[in-house]
Amino acid sequence: MTTSSAPHHPTKTTTNHGSDIEIGQAANVHQADENGDENEDPKNENNAKQNTVVDAVWGEIDLSDGSSPNYRNLSWVKASVLEVKTQIGLGVLGLPAALNVLGFVPGILCILAIAIIITWSDYVVGTFKMNHPEVYTVADVGYIMFGPWGREILGFAYLLEVVATGGASFLSISVAFNAITDHATCSVVWAIIGAVVVGLLSSIQTLGRISWLGWVGLVSILSAVITLMIGLGTSGRPSLAPAGNDWQIETQAITSPTFVEAINAVCIIIFAYAGTPNFFNIVGEMKNPRDFTKSVLVGQTAITTIYLVVAAVVYHYAGQYIASPALGSAGVVLKKVCYGLALPGLAVGGTLFMHVAAKYIFVRVLRNSRHLAKNTPTHYIAWYGSVILVCAVGFIIAEAIPFFNDLLSLIGALLATVICIQMESFMWMWDNIRSPSRGTTSWNLLMAMNVLFFILGWFLMIAGTYGSVVTINDNFKSGDVGSAFSCADNSS
Repeated sequence: MTTSSAPHHPTKTTTNHGSDIEIGQAANVHQADENGDENEDPKNENNAKQNTVVDAVWGEIDLSDGSSPNYRNLSWVKASVLEVKTQIGLGVLGLPAALNVLGFVPGILCILAIAIIITWSDYVVGTFKMNHPEVYTVADVGYIMFGPWGREILGFAYLLEVVATGGASFLSISVAFNAITDHATCSVVWAIIGAVVVGLLSSIQTLGRISWLGWVGLVSILSAVITLMIGLGTSGRPSLAPAGNDWQIETQAITSPTFVEAINAVCIIIFAYAGTPNFFNIVGEMKNPRDFTKSVLVGQTAITTIYLVVAAVVYHYAGQYIASPALGSAGVVLKKVCYGLALPGLAVGGTLFMHVAAKYIFVRVLRNSRHLAKNTPTHYIAWYGSVILVCAVGFIIAEAIPFFNDLLSLIGALLATVICIQMESFMWMWDNIRSPSRGTTSWNLLMAMNVLFFILGWFLMIAGTYGSVVTINDNFKSGDVGSAFSCADNSS
């Protein structure tokens, strides 16, 4: 299967009426009618134009009779919510532990620095989509810049990351159920329930229809972390504090971690922002992609504020006694309450990742066919088959690999930096190397900034991979590696 080519020039497609429609624009384009029937009712003609959309990815979308799902109905507000929810999740619950390793000041500075880098990457996703409207996933970017091999390599890296992250949500759901029910049944059963729930929610066809889940997930996670912060502030005693009164919370402005400890803490922060690959899908389904930058600024400002508040408050009240995930830091009862509140958010987080993973396969299979944007039997078989496939693979990977959490850290370090930092920096350089503004002060500064981000991304990838490999090796030596498909309680 092929993707649209000619990245620097608008391409053309031909409608069923034989008219050429330029799709080198990100805005919606209405179908031209060449019928030439002078007696045709102008009202009907106008209605037909209003109800038909031609998109560089989805082709002709006929909205007149409900036979086509509307893949271009996402407002910028809904896009902002989805952008926040694709990032916030268990990642935010690891940030207090990152501050405990790095110290308060370096930890806050790292969060702000990574926020700036990732926000720039997200912005570049939007501008690249405007310049190359045929792009829907990371794989399409790889094809434009590096040809067929680039499409397959980047596509595989993207699919591996999002499926593994979605699979991690199944384990997170099993942890939540074990915490709430005191391990009432085998952990694998809870993970299966999580996979079924996520699979059902992921099967909703468009991001526009799924966006309401973003609100549910956002409220769920925020209510959990707010309850955690209140619980820690009022109890005065973290759950991991030793018995008796001979203990004291210590929060340090600056610490002295080892290189492996420090780089793993930085990778936790990067993982918390690693939703950038999904932003291609979001801008690809927006009503007006030109509003994407606005959605990014609102979303990244909101999520960075949340990250800073949660990390600082939880670290302040728990100090060195922070649990991982942080929801277990305030005692047994509050742990159950927090996981109960977070459970819908964990399911929604997995839903978004599995949805975009399935959408990647779905678009690759049906692209350039009439079934892509029509509710035909082939359309439904391809879509639901893609959802079942990614959920099954994510479940097997998460349960079959006994050191899955460490593997997820390795995948995050090895792939998330490439897909979230290096690739976007190179995308900007690719689009602007021949810009008319080349040589101006602004162009030179932006080029220098992207080169710096590109180099920094490679350093973080290599160092983070090294840190993850060392951690996996240490866990094997210490016997901390569990078993595949284990029924043991994973919430303690």
